[in-house]
Amino acid sequence: MAAGLAVRVVAGLAAAALAAVLLEHYGLAGQPSPLPQPRASRSPHPAPGPGASNIFWGLQISDIHLSRFRDPGRAVDLEKFCSETIDIIQPALVLATGDLTDAKTKDYLGSRQHEVEWQTYQGILKKTRVMEKTKWLDVKGNHDAFNIPSLESVENYYRKYSAVRRDGSFHYVHSTPFGNYSFISLDATPNPGPKRPYNFFGILDEKRMEELLLLAKESSRSNHSIWFGHYTTSTILSPSPGIRSIMSSATAYLCGHLHTLGGLMPVLHTRHLQGTLELEVGDWKDNRRYRIFAFDHDLFSFADLVFGEWPVVLITNPKSLLYSCVRHEPLERLLHSTHIRVLAFSLSSITSVTVKIDGVHLGQAIHLSGPIFILKWNPRNYSNRTCNIEVIVQDSAGRSKSVHHIFSVQEDIHLRFDPLASFILLTDHCIVARVLFVIIVLIQLSILITFRYRGYPEHKGSPGFTNLTSFSLHVLSKLNIFYYSVLLLTLYTALGPWFVGEITKGKWGCCFSFGIFVDGHFLQGSLTFVVGILQLVFFNIPLMAYLCWSLLQRCCGHNFRSHLHQGKYLKIIPVHLLMLLLYIWQIYSCYFLHMTYGTLAFFFSPLRTWLTLLTPVIIHSVWTLNSTELGTFVAQLKSHLSS
Repeated sequence: MAAGLAVRVVAGLAAAALAAVLLEHYGLAGQPSPLPQPRASRSPHPAPGPGASNIFWGLQISDIHLSRFRDPGRAVDLEKFCSETIDIIQPALVLATGDLTDAKTKDYLGSRQHEVEWQTYQGILKKTRVMEKTKWLDVKGNHDAFNIPSLESVENYYRKYSAVRRDGSFHYVHSTPFGNYSFISLDATPNPGPKRPYNFFGILDEKRMEELLLLAKESSRSNHSIWFGHYTTSTILSPSPGIRSIMSSATAYLCGHLHTLGGLMPVLHTRHLQGTLELEVGDWKDNRRYRIFAFDHDLFSFADLVFGEWPVVLITNPKSLLYSCVRHEPLERLLHSTHIRVLAFSLSSITSVTVKIDGVHLGQAIHLSGPIFILKWNPRNYSNRTCNIEVIVQDSAGRSKSVHHIFSVQEDIHLRFDPLASFILLTDHCIVARVLFVIIVLIQLSILITFRYRGYPEHKGSPGFTNLTSFSLHVLSKLNIFYYSVLLLTLYTALGPWFVGEITKGKWGCCFSFGIFVDGHFLQGSLTFVVGILQLVFFNIPLMAYLCWSLLQRCCGHNFRSHLHQGKYLKIIPVHLLMLLLYIWQIYSCYFLHMTYGTLAFFFSPLRTWLTLLTPVIIHSVWTLNSTELGTFVAQLKSHLSS
C-alpha cells in the first residue's frame, strides 16, 4: 500500500515537473508577444539578368580563439585573411561571430581575460586597415565573456579592443541603391560572465528579448534581415515566445560556437519552423573556416570555405533548392531570370567559368564586372524537375574549383536537411538536460523509497540477476546508514549547493544544479544540468550499485578478503576496477574544480571534495558491518537459494 502510494506520488511529481517545463518552453503558460510579421510578397522583377547591380556580398568568420599560449598561426592567418582575402573578395561587410579570443589559462583548465590576446586582435585590425576596406561587425562569444564580473569591469576588453566596442545587441543597416538590408546582432553572453565551463549556454532575459523584438520590428522595412551571433539557438535560454520566434522575419541566422562538433558534423545547417535558416559556420581556431554570402536580386546564397583555398566560387542564380524559402525570398524571380550568375574570386585572374546542368555542358560564362560572371539561359527548360548545376572555375595559375548544387524553378518543391544537424540545432538542449536530470533523480529516489517501504518479495525460481538485484536493493534500503547516505546524496545533488567559490573575478557565489547565484545575480541552470547528469550517471548511481553488490557479497557470508578468494576473479575484479576508475574520475573533478574556481571552491564543495572523502568511508562501512545486522538478510538469502 505504502509502496504503491510512493510510486504514484513520485509519478505525479514527475508529470507535474515535465508539464511545467514544457509549458515554460513552448510559451503555453503566458500571453504571446507581438512578433514581427513576414514581409509582403515581392514582384518577380527585377530578375537576375545581365546587369551588375542588385547584388552585394559579405563574409562571416567565427571562433577565432586568438591565444597567447597556443597556435600563433591563428593570428598569422587572420592577418593574411584581413589583408589578402579581404582585398580579393572585397566584401561589403564582415561578420565576426564571437570567440574572438581564447581566454584560457596556460594549463587549459582555467579561464581569464588576457589583455594581450585582445591587443593582438585589435593590432591585426589596425595593421591591415580592414575597417577602412569593409564594415567589420564583431560580437562576443562565450570565451570573450569568461570571468567578467560586470559589463563595466576593466576585464571587459571587448569594449576597448573590438571593432564595435559596445555591449548588447545592435542593428546595422547596409544601404544600397536597390534597398536596405538589416544585420541584427544577437548578444546572449551571460552577465556576469562566470568562469568556464558554466557559460557554454547563452542567456536572454525578458529585457534583452524586448530589445531584440524592437530591433526585429525596425528591420521590417528592409529588403531582408540577417541575424548573426555566437550561440546556436539550441544553446540559448530564452523566455516565451523564444528566440526563434523573435527572429522569425529573418532570412537567416548566422552563428558559430559548436566548431562542427570537432569535425563530426562539418555541415550544421537547418531551417526553423518559421522558415529562417540557421547556418553554423566552422571554426577558424583549428579548421580555418569562413563563409561567403550574397544577396543577388534579393535571392540569398552562401558557401562555406577553407582559408587559403582558391578559387572561391558562389553560384547566386539559380540558388540552391535546399536553402530556398518562399516566405522570405522572391523565388519567382528565378523563373523570370535570363542569366546564370556566378561570383568567382582568386589570387590570379579567372580564365574560364564552365557551366553544366545535369552533366550537360551549357557553355562558358562571360565576365561582366568585378567577380561577376554570367551565362544566358532559359529557366523554363528546367521547370518540370529538379536539376544539378555545376560550375568549374579555373585561374591563370592553373588552380581550379568545382561547385554544384540542386536547384528548381518550381516553388512547391522542397529538400530536407540532415536530420542529425536539425536535431542538434533545433533541440533546446538545456530543456532536454533539465528534463533528463529530473527524471534520473526521480527514478533513483522512487527505487530507494519503494524498496524501503515494501516487504521482502517472494521470489520463485533460480536466483538470477533480476532476483539478486532486487534483493540487494532490498538490503540497501532497509539498512539506515546506507539508505540515508544514498538518499541524501541524491537529494543534495538535485537541491544542495555543489560548491561555494569565486564564480567570476572577485565575486563569490554558489553553484546549484538549477543555476548559479553570484553577486546578487541568478544565472539559470544550463550546463549545470549536464554536469548533474554526468554526476548521477558516472558516480552516484554506480556508487549505489556498488554498495548493493558489496552488501550482496556480505549476505553470502563473505568479508572483503574471503570474497576475493572465491575463484571468480573475472566477475569480481572488473567490478572493483570499474568503481576505482569512476572514483578516479571523481578525484579529477575535484582537481578540475580547484583549477577553474579556486582553492575555496575545492574545500567548500560537498558534491566533489567532501563526497570524494566520504566515499571510502561508506564503502569501508559495508565490508566492516557487524554480521548481526545482516542476520535477517542472510537468512532470507539462504532461504531463497535453497528453495
